[in-house]
Amino acid sequence: MKLRTESDFLGSKDIPADALYGIHALRAKENFPDHTPFHAEWYMAMGLVKQACYLTAIDFANELEKKFGDEEFPVRMPDKALLFALSQAAAEVSEGLHTDSFIVPAVSGGAGTSINMNVNEIIANVALLKIGLVPGDYDVIDPTEDANIFQSTNDVVPTALKVALMLLLENLETAINDLRAGFEKLEGLHRNDLRVAYTQMQEAVPSTFGKLFSNYSDALSRDWWRISKCFERIKVVNLGGSAIGTSVAVPRFFVMEVVQKLQQLTRLPVTRGENLSDTTSNLDALVEVHGILKAHAVNLEKIASDLRLLASDVAGNTIHLPAKQVGSSIMPGKVNPVIPEFVISSAHQVYANDGLIATLSAQGCLDLNAYLPLIGHSLIGSIKLLIASCKTMLENMVSGLKVDAASGYSRLLCSPAITTALSPYIGYHRAAELAKLMKQQRKNILQLNETLHFLPDEKLQELLKPANLLKSGFSVNEL
Repeated sequence: MKLRTESDFLGSKDIPADALYGIHALRAKENFPDHTPFHAEWYMAMGLVKQACYLTAIDFANELEKKFGDEEFPVRMPDKALLFALSQAAAEVSEGLHTDSFIVPAVSGGAGTSINMNVNEIIANVALLKIGLVPGDYDVIDPTEDANIFQSTNDVVPTALKVALMLLLENLETAINDLRAGFEKLEGLHRNDLRVAYTQMQEAVPSTFGKLFSNYSDALSRDWWRISKCFERIKVVNLGGSAIGTSVAVPRFFVMEVVQKLQQLTRLPVTRGENLSDTTSNLDALVEVHGILKAHAVNLEKIASDLRLLASDVAGNTIHLPAKQVGSSIMPGKVNPVIPEFVISSAHQVYANDGLIATLSAQGCLDLNAYLPLIGHSLIGSIKLLIASCKTMLENMVSGLKVDAASGYSRLLCSPAITTALSPYIGYHRAAELAKLMKQQRKNILQLNETLHFLPDEKLQELLKPANLLKSGFSVNEL
């Protein structure tokens, strides 16, 4: 294999001659022997941010030409043709190309420097190929001098993370709303299908399946609303702030223009922070956003747990979930609730990520947080798990869910829970006696009323109508 030699101030390393990565990425791969892959969404967002930087640098070069004409610029600037090549290379990264050359794992040290330099190396080497040279010709386009122009790891990497998060949050919004609509449809279909409602896993009062599904639909509506507010929390970026937000060694033109350029490229509501040092050093906005994600995970787990229970043999299968997989290698005919189990597992991963994000965000020291790589990886991972959970819940569970309305009604008539609806008319103590008799004699409310005559049959039939069982209280005129 043909090799090329690259050097940094620590020494030299041999690298495959055609590799788009360089010495910085190779050192990271050797130093951080984790095999968890870096999220492609963050990688592609790095391409978008870099592209905005190069296009802004081109605009700055034009401003320098206006002022100095053919004179030598007082600051080092790559030729505009090279900046354009860098911009084209960054665009390819933003499209997800060259991911096999990104060799830095998800978990790394150094506050993201390895992430930034690996992307810089890829962009520099792709740009070199575009102008007819070969990877490693850094005398022409250098990963640090040129691909990193007017940038720092500490403003580029967190800005790219927020871009990636916003793009994923758009997908999560859609997934939540689609799932909400699925439950809303079930609510309409089963609005009048009676069931026993439970408190503390004990039969409680009459309800309907439609009412149950409305609980889920409303919870998901709140999730959608909360997620929509996340954009406000993370739209503030520190791009142009350089190392700690003071914009050291960065042209003021670049500071003022680069975020607007990124906004144009992404069509996202990114905005430059008023205090770039604060935006650089404090990650509480990410903690807040993940708290909102955790709330959504809680709702998904609650829904999945409820439906798994109602569809279980233990609870009598008043709901039937679609059969998706053979459930056992030894027990014939067994089908397990794999979709609820996936959703519950995903929710608990989100809870674990929430603790990690909170504690590592608190570990930020003075002007920077060195743990951004794992914080960002966990945030992206949570959103992707939640998107997957919403999608599979809708496609593989809600869309094919069947309600056994007849069984639900039969269980309600046999349940002492029905006596709660009668207590205003016969009193609590007589209702309790009726409930006791229903349990002892294993008879339903209609059968017992035929012999005990607690209420006229016509009155009882009227009270058992879904509309009367579910209306908000009773009025004097109805007595």
